[in-house]
Amino acid sequence: MPTLSAASIRRSHGSALLHTGTEVTHDVSKQARRILRIAFVAASIGSLFLVPWRLVWARVRPLPSTVQAQVDQAVEYGFEGVVVYVDAASKAPAWYTAGWHERSTKVPARPDALFKIGSINKLYTAVATTKLAHAGRLDLDAPLATYFPELVGRIEHAERITLRMLVQHRSGIPNFTDTPDYWAHPKESDQEKLELVLDRPADFEPGMDHAYCNTNYLLLSMLMDRTLGYPRSRYIQVEILEPLGLQHTYFSLGEVDLADVMSGYHIGHPHDLKSDEQGMLATAADVGTFVRALNDGSAFEGGERAIYSSIYELGHNGWVPGYQSFAHYRPQLDAVVVAFYNTTDPDLLLWNTAEIVNGRIVRILAAEHDDPGG
Repeated sequence: MPTLSAASIRRSHGSALLHTGTEVTHDVSKQARRILRIAFVAASIGSLFLVPWRLVWARVRPLPSTVQAQVDQAVEYGFEGVVVYVDAASKAPAWYTAGWHERSTKVPARPDALFKIGSINKLYTAVATTKLAHAGRLDLDAPLATYFPELVGRIEHAERITLRMLVQHRSGIPNFTDTPDYWAHPKESDQEKLELVLDRPADFEPGMDHAYCNTNYLLLSMLMDRTLGYPRSRYIQVEILEPLGLQHTYFSLGEVDLADVMSGYHIGHPHDLKSDEQGMLATAADVGTFVRALNDGSAFEGGERAIYSSIYELGHNGWVPGYQSFAHYRPQLDAVVVAFYNTTDPDLLLWNTAEIVNGRIVRILAAEHDDPGG
Protein backbone atom coordinates (compact mmCIF):
# COMPACT_ATOMS: atom_id res chain seq x y z
CA MET A 1 0.00 0.00 0.00
CA PRO A 2 1.60 3.22 -1.03
CA THR A 3 2.38 5.83 1.55
CA LEU A 4 0.73 9.22 1.14
CA SER A 5 2.91 12.19 1.84
CA ALA A 6 1.69 15.17 3.82
CA ALA A 7 1.74 17.20 0.64
CA SER A 8 -0.45 14.70 -1.19
CA ILE A 9 -2.84 14.64 1.76
CA ARG A 10 -3.07 18.43 1.61
CA ARG A 11 -3.63 18.29 -2.16
CA SER A 12 -6.34 15.65 -1.80
CA HIS A 13 -7.99 17.49 1.05
CA GLY A 14 -7.86 20.76 -0.90
CA SER A 15 -9.38 19.13 -3.97
CA ALA A 16 -12.17 17.73 -1.85
CA LEU A 17 -12.82 21.15 -0.34
CA LEU A 18 -12.76 22.74 -3.76
CA HIS A 19 -15.17 20.15 -5.13
CA THR A 20 -17.48 20.53 -2.14
CA GLY A 21 -17.36 24.33 -2.42
CA THR A 22 -18.23 24.18 -6.10
CA GLU A 23 -21.25 22.02 -5.35
CA VAL A 24 -22.39 24.41 -2.63
CA THR A 25 -21.91 27.42 -4.88
CA HIS A 26 -23.78 25.65 -7.67
CA ASP A 27 -26.67 24.83 -5.34
CA VAL A 28 -26.82 28.42 -4.09
CA SER A 29 -26.81 29.70 -7.67
CA LYS A 30 -29.64 27.34 -8.61
CA GLN A 31 -31.63 28.47 -5.61
CA ALA A 32 -31.02 32.14 -6.40
CA ARG A 33 -32.09 31.65 -10.00
CA ARG A 34 -35.21 29.84 -8.84
CA ILE A 35 -36.06 32.70 -6.46
CA LEU A 36 -35.48 35.26 -9.22
CA ARG A 37 -37.71 33.32 -11.61
CA ILE A 38 -40.47 33.17 -9.03
CA ALA A 39 -40.07 36.88 -8.30
CA PHE A 40 -40.12 37.71 -12.00
CA VAL A 41 -43.28 35.66 -12.59
CA ALA A 42 -44.94 37.24 -9.54
CA ALA A 43 -43.98 40.73 -10.73
CA SER A 44 -45.25 39.97 -14.23
CA ILE A 45 -48.57 38.76 -12.89
CA GLY A 46 -48.79 41.79 -10.59
CA SER A 47 -48.05 44.16 -13.43
CA LEU A 48 -51.06 42.85 -15.32
CA PHE A 49 -53.24 44.56 -12.75
CA LEU A 50 -51.52 47.89 -13.46
CA VAL A 51 -51.91 47.78 -17.24
CA PRO A 52 -54.52 50.34 -18.40
CA TRP A 53 -56.55 47.72 -20.24
CA ARG A 54 -59.12 50.29 -21.30
CA LEU A 55 -56.42 52.00 -23.37
CA VAL A 56 -55.19 48.71 -24.81
CA TRP A 57 -58.70 47.64 -25.77
CA ALA A 58 -59.53 51.06 -27.24
CA ARG A 59 -56.42 50.84 -29.42
CA VAL A 60 -56.55 47.23 -30.63
CA ARG A 61 -60.27 46.74 -31.30
CA PRO A 62 -61.13 46.29 -34.96
CA LEU A 63 -61.71 49.65 -36.58
CA PRO A 64 -65.42 50.32 -37.19
CA SER A 65 -66.51 51.27 -40.67
CA THR A 66 -68.33 54.46 -39.61
CA VAL A 67 -67.64 57.42 -37.35
CA GLN A 68 -70.95 56.84 -35.58
CA ALA A 69 -69.93 53.30 -34.65
CA GLN A 70 -66.66 54.62 -33.24
CA VAL A 71 -68.47 57.28 -31.22
CA ASP A 72 -70.84 54.60 -29.90
CA GLN A 73 -67.82 52.58 -28.79
CA ALA A 74 -66.40 55.58 -26.93
CA VAL A 75 -69.10 55.48 -24.25
CA GLU A 76 -68.02 51.92 -23.43
CA TYR A 77 -64.71 53.33 -22.14
CA GLY A 78 -66.29 55.45 -19.42
CA PHE A 79 -67.45 58.61 -21.18
CA GLU A 80 -70.93 59.67 -20.15
CA GLY A 81 -71.48 61.56 -23.40
CA VAL A 82 -69.71 62.35 -26.67
CA VAL A 83 -70.30 64.89 -29.44
CA VAL A 84 -68.23 64.84 -32.64
CA TYR A 85 -68.47 67.34 -35.50
CA VAL A 86 -66.82 66.71 -38.87
CA ASP A 87 -66.49 69.28 -41.65
CA ALA A 88 -64.89 67.38 -44.52
CA ALA A 89 -64.22 68.82 -47.96
CA SER A 90 -67.01 68.44 -50.54
CA LYS A 91 -69.41 67.10 -47.90
CA ALA A 92 -72.05 68.67 -45.71
CA PRO A 93 -70.97 69.00 -42.05
CA ALA A 94 -71.94 65.99 -39.95
CA TRP A 95 -72.58 65.48 -36.24
CA TYR A 96 -72.25 62.25 -34.27
CA THR A 97 -73.41 61.76 -30.68
CA ALA A 98 -73.58 59.02 -28.06
CA GLY A 99 -74.38 58.80 -24.38
CA TRP A 100 -75.98 61.50 -22.28
CA HIS A 101 -76.36 65.25 -22.47
CA GLU A 102 -77.52 64.97 -18.86
CA ARG A 103 -77.20 61.64 -17.09
CA SER A 104 -79.64 62.19 -14.22
CA THR A 105 -82.58 62.99 -16.49
CA LYS A 106 -81.50 60.62 -19.29
CA VAL A 107 -81.41 63.38 -21.91
CA PRO A 108 -79.46 61.99 -24.90
CA ALA A 109 -76.33 63.77 -26.09
CA ARG A 110 -77.25 66.73 -28.29
CA PRO A 111 -75.29 67.84 -31.37
CA ASP A 112 -76.14 71.47 -30.58
CA ALA A 113 -75.04 71.28 -26.94
CA LEU A 114 -72.95 74.06 -25.46
CA PHE A 115 -69.67 72.73 -24.11
CA LYS A 116 -66.94 74.21 -21.90
CA ILE A 117 -64.04 74.38 -24.35
CA GLY A 118 -61.23 74.99 -21.86
CA SER A 119 -57.92 75.91 -23.46
CA ILE A 120 -59.32 75.98 -26.98
CA ASN A 121 -60.07 79.58 -25.94
CA LYS A 122 -56.34 80.28 -26.37
CA LEU A 123 -56.89 80.23 -30.14
CA TYR A 124 -59.36 83.12 -29.84
CA THR A 125 -56.97 85.01 -27.54
CA ALA A 126 -54.09 84.48 -29.94
CA VAL A 127 -56.15 85.73 -32.90
CA ALA A 128 -57.27 88.79 -30.93
CA THR A 129 -53.67 89.49 -29.91
CA THR A 130 -52.66 89.19 -33.57
CA LYS A 131 -55.30 91.68 -34.66
CA LEU A 132 -54.26 94.20 -32.00
CA ALA A 133 -50.61 93.78 -32.99
CA HIS A 134 -51.43 94.29 -36.66
CA ALA A 135 -53.36 97.45 -35.77
CA GLY A 136 -50.30 98.76 -33.89
CA ARG A 137 -52.00 98.66 -30.49
CA LEU A 138 -49.70 95.94 -29.15
CA ASP A 139 -46.03 95.25 -29.83
CA LEU A 140 -45.28 91.52 -29.79
CA ASP A 141 -41.60 92.19 -29.12
CA ALA A 142 -42.10 94.63 -26.27
CA PRO A 143 -41.38 93.31 -22.76
CA LEU A 144 -44.04 92.51 -20.22
CA ALA A 145 -42.71 95.33 -18.04
CA THR A 146 -43.78 97.88 -20.66
CA TYR A 147 -47.43 96.96 -20.20
CA PHE A 148 -47.33 95.83 -16.56
CA PRO A 149 -44.67 97.92 -14.80
CA GLU A 150 -46.12 96.87 -11.45
CA LEU A 151 -44.99 93.29 -12.16
CA VAL A 152 -41.29 94.18 -12.20
CA GLY A 153 -39.84 92.37 -9.21
CA ARG A 154 -43.01 90.29 -8.84
CA ILE A 155 -42.53 88.19 -12.01
CA GLU A 156 -38.94 87.19 -12.60
CA HIS A 157 -37.50 88.52 -15.88
CA ALA A 158 -40.52 90.77 -16.53
CA GLU A 159 -38.12 93.15 -18.30
CA ARG A 160 -37.06 90.41 -20.75
CA ILE A 161 -40.25 88.44 -21.35
CA THR A 162 -41.93 89.63 -24.56
CA LEU A 163 -45.56 89.31 -25.59
CA ARG A 164 -44.42 86.94 -28.34
CA MET A 165 -42.95 84.66 -25.68
CA LEU A 166 -46.24 84.70 -23.81
CA VAL A 167 -48.16 83.66 -26.92
CA GLN A 168 -45.65 80.88 -27.65
CA HIS A 169 -45.34 79.59 -24.06
CA ARG A 170 -41.64 80.49 -23.90
CA SER A 171 -41.78 82.92 -20.97
CA GLY A 172 -40.69 80.67 -18.10
CA ILE A 173 -43.43 82.07 -15.86
CA PRO A 174 -44.88 79.39 -13.53
CA ASN A 175 -48.29 77.97 -14.45
CA PHE A 176 -50.95 79.05 -11.95
CA THR A 177 -53.07 75.93 -12.54
CA ASP A 178 -50.12 73.81 -11.33
CA THR A 179 -50.71 75.19 -7.84
CA PRO A 180 -51.45 72.19 -5.57
CA ASP A 181 -55.19 71.39 -5.45
CA TYR A 182 -55.95 74.27 -7.82
CA TRP A 183 -58.88 72.54 -9.50
CA ALA A 184 -60.41 71.70 -6.13
CA HIS A 185 -60.37 75.39 -5.21
CA PRO A 186 -60.14 77.43 -8.44
CA LYS A 187 -59.85 81.20 -8.30
CA GLU A 188 -62.53 83.36 -9.86
CA SER A 189 -60.84 86.65 -10.76
CA ASP A 190 -57.85 87.20 -13.04
CA GLN A 191 -55.98 88.96 -10.26
CA GLU A 192 -56.50 86.08 -7.83
CA LYS A 193 -55.15 83.66 -10.41
CA LEU A 194 -52.12 85.85 -11.10
CA GLU A 195 -51.31 86.18 -7.40
CA LEU A 196 -50.71 82.42 -7.25
CA VAL A 197 -47.45 82.86 -9.20
CA LEU A 198 -46.22 86.27 -8.08
CA ASP A 199 -42.81 86.30 -6.36
CA ARG A 200 -42.06 82.75 -7.49
CA PRO A 201 -38.84 81.91 -9.36
CA ALA A 202 -39.01 81.41 -13.09
CA ASP A 203 -39.13 77.88 -14.47
CA PHE A 204 -36.48 78.79 -17.06
CA GLU A 205 -34.80 81.75 -18.73
CA PRO A 206 -37.10 83.65 -21.15
CA GLY A 207 -36.99 82.23 -24.66
CA MET A 208 -34.73 79.33 -23.69
CA ASP A 209 -37.36 76.60 -23.37
CA HIS A 210 -41.05 75.85 -23.95
CA ALA A 211 -43.61 74.93 -21.30
CA TYR A 212 -47.37 75.12 -21.71
CA CYS A 213 -48.55 77.74 -19.22
CA ASN A 214 -51.99 79.16 -18.53
CA THR A 215 -50.43 82.20 -16.86
CA ASN A 216 -49.16 83.36 -20.26
CA TYR A 217 -52.67 83.64 -21.65
CA LEU A 218 -54.04 85.05 -18.42
CA LEU A 219 -51.60 87.95 -18.83
CA LEU A 220 -52.48 88.38 -22.52
CA SER A 221 -56.17 88.51 -21.61
CA MET A 222 -55.56 91.05 -18.85
CA LEU A 223 -53.46 93.10 -21.27
CA MET A 224 -56.28 93.17 -23.82
CA ASP A 225 -58.68 94.50 -21.18
CA ARG A 226 -56.16 97.20 -20.23
CA THR A 227 -55.36 98.15 -23.83
CA LEU A 228 -58.95 98.21 -25.04
CA GLY A 229 -60.47 99.90 -22.02
CA TYR A 230 -63.39 97.48 -22.14
CA PRO A 231 -63.81 93.67 -21.73
CA ARG A 232 -61.86 91.58 -24.22
CA SER A 233 -64.95 89.44 -24.76
CA ARG A 234 -66.58 92.35 -26.58
CA TYR A 235 -63.57 92.75 -28.85
CA ILE A 236 -63.53 89.01 -29.69
CA GLN A 237 -67.28 89.12 -30.31
CA VAL A 238 -67.07 92.06 -32.74
CA GLU A 239 -63.76 91.26 -34.46
CA ILE A 240 -63.86 87.44 -34.63
CA LEU A 241 -67.22 85.86 -33.85
CA GLU A 242 -69.60 88.17 -35.72
CA PRO A 243 -67.62 88.27 -38.99
CA LEU A 244 -67.60 84.46 -39.02
CA GLY A 245 -71.29 84.20 -38.14
CA LEU A 246 -70.61 82.38 -34.85
CA GLN A 247 -73.82 82.80 -32.88
CA HIS A 248 -73.30 80.00 -30.38
CA THR A 249 -70.04 80.94 -28.70
CA TYR A 250 -70.17 82.54 -25.26
CA PHE A 251 -67.84 83.75 -22.54
CA SER A 252 -69.61 82.69 -19.34
CA LEU A 253 -72.50 80.65 -17.99
CA GLY A 254 -74.36 83.89 -17.26
CA GLU A 255 -74.95 84.37 -21.01
CA VAL A 256 -76.64 81.01 -21.66
CA ASP A 257 -79.51 78.77 -20.66
CA LEU A 258 -77.95 76.15 -18.38
CA ALA A 259 -80.19 73.47 -19.89
CA ASP A 260 -78.26 73.89 -23.17
CA VAL A 261 -74.92 73.15 -21.48
CA MET A 262 -73.79 69.52 -21.64
CA SER A 263 -73.31 68.03 -18.18
CA GLY A 264 -69.76 67.36 -17.02
CA TYR A 265 -68.56 64.54 -14.78
CA HIS A 266 -65.27 63.90 -13.00
CA ILE A 267 -64.51 60.39 -11.75
CA GLY A 268 -64.60 60.41 -7.95
CA HIS A 269 -66.66 63.60 -7.78
CA PRO A 270 -70.33 62.94 -7.04
CA HIS A 271 -71.93 65.98 -8.68
CA ASP A 272 -72.62 67.29 -12.17
CA LEU A 273 -70.11 70.06 -12.92
CA LYS A 274 -72.35 71.87 -15.40
CA SER A 275 -72.92 74.89 -13.15
CA ASP A 276 -69.20 75.52 -12.41
CA GLU A 277 -67.94 78.64 -14.20
CA GLN A 278 -65.02 77.72 -16.47
CA GLY A 279 -64.94 80.41 -19.14
CA MET A 280 -65.84 80.04 -22.81
CA LEU A 281 -68.59 77.76 -24.10
CA ALA A 282 -69.48 76.88 -27.67
CA THR A 283 -71.19 74.32 -29.83
CA ALA A 284 -69.05 71.86 -31.76
CA ALA A 285 -70.16 73.47 -35.02
CA ASP A 286 -69.10 76.95 -33.90
CA VAL A 287 -65.68 75.67 -32.85
CA GLY A 288 -65.35 73.79 -36.14
CA THR A 289 -66.27 76.85 -38.19
CA PHE A 290 -63.70 78.92 -36.30
CA VAL A 291 -60.93 76.32 -36.77
CA ARG A 292 -61.74 76.10 -40.48
CA ALA A 293 -61.48 79.91 -40.76
CA LEU A 294 -58.22 79.86 -38.82
CA ASN A 295 -56.69 77.43 -41.28
CA ASP A 296 -58.05 78.82 -44.54
CA GLY A 297 -57.23 82.39 -43.51
CA SER A 298 -60.75 83.80 -43.51
CA ALA A 299 -60.42 84.69 -39.82
CA PHE A 300 -57.86 87.35 -40.78
CA GLU A 301 -57.53 90.55 -42.75
CA GLY A 302 -54.53 92.06 -44.50
CA GLY A 303 -51.25 90.98 -42.94
CA GLU A 304 -52.83 89.40 -39.86
CA ARG A 305 -52.52 85.85 -41.13
CA ALA A 306 -48.76 86.12 -41.57
CA ILE A 307 -48.39 87.42 -38.02
CA TYR A 308 -50.53 84.66 -36.57
CA SER A 309 -48.74 81.93 -38.53
CA SER A 310 -45.47 83.06 -36.99
CA ILE A 311 -46.66 82.87 -33.40
CA TYR A 312 -49.24 80.17 -32.68
CA GLU A 313 -51.04 76.94 -33.50
CA LEU A 314 -53.91 76.19 -35.89
CA GLY A 315 -55.72 73.74 -33.59
CA HIS A 316 -55.99 73.08 -29.87
CA ASN A 317 -57.22 70.85 -27.06
CA GLY A 318 -58.96 71.83 -23.84
CA TRP A 319 -59.43 70.35 -20.35
CA VAL A 320 -61.37 71.55 -17.34
CA PRO A 321 -62.96 69.24 -14.76
CA GLY A 322 -65.74 67.32 -16.48
CA TYR A 323 -64.91 68.49 -20.01
CA GLN A 324 -62.33 67.41 -22.63
CA SER A 325 -62.33 69.10 -26.02
CA PHE A 326 -60.29 68.61 -29.19
CA ALA A 327 -60.39 70.80 -32.32
CA HIS A 328 -58.03 70.23 -35.25
CA TYR A 329 -57.78 70.63 -39.00
CA ARG A 330 -56.53 67.57 -40.90
CA PRO A 331 -54.89 68.93 -44.07
CA GLN A 332 -54.48 65.53 -45.76
CA LEU A 333 -58.27 65.19 -45.64
CA ASP A 334 -59.17 68.88 -45.80
CA ALA A 335 -61.32 68.14 -42.76
CA VAL A 336 -61.98 69.78 -39.41
CA VAL A 337 -62.75 67.40 -36.55
CA VAL A 338 -64.11 68.63 -33.22
CA ALA A 339 -64.67 66.12 -30.41
CA PHE A 340 -66.25 66.78 -27.01
CA TYR A 341 -66.12 64.25 -24.14
CA ASN A 342 -67.97 65.15 -20.96
CA THR A 343 -66.03 62.98 -18.49
CA THR A 344 -62.58 63.41 -16.90
CA ASP A 345 -60.56 61.50 -14.31
CA PRO A 346 -57.67 62.28 -11.93
CA ASP A 347 -55.17 60.02 -13.73
CA LEU A 348 -55.95 61.36 -17.24
CA LEU A 349 -56.63 57.86 -18.54
CA LEU A 350 -59.78 59.22 -20.14
CA TRP A 351 -57.72 61.94 -21.82
CA ASN A 352 -55.49 59.28 -23.37
CA THR A 353 -58.55 57.23 -24.31
CA ALA A 354 -60.10 60.24 -26.03
CA GLU A 355 -56.92 60.79 -28.05
CA ILE A 356 -57.04 57.15 -29.18
CA VAL A 357 -60.68 57.52 -30.22
CA ASN A 358 -59.85 60.75 -32.07
CA GLY A 359 -57.09 59.01 -33.98
CA ARG A 360 -59.42 56.20 -34.97
CA ILE A 361 -62.04 58.68 -36.18
CA VAL A 362 -59.41 60.24 -38.44
CA ARG A 363 -58.51 56.77 -39.76
CA ILE A 364 -62.16 56.12 -40.61
CA LEU A 365 -62.40 59.48 -42.37
CA ALA A 366 -59.20 58.70 -44.28
CA ALA A 367 -60.67 55.38 -45.44
CA GLU A 368 -63.82 57.19 -46.60
CA HIS A 369 -61.68 59.81 -48.33
CA ASP A 370 -59.65 57.16 -50.20
CA ASP A 371 -62.70 55.10 -51.10
CA PRO A 372 -65.72 57.43 -51.18
CA GLY A 373 -67.89 54.79 -52.79
CA GLY A 374 -66.93 52.06 -50.35
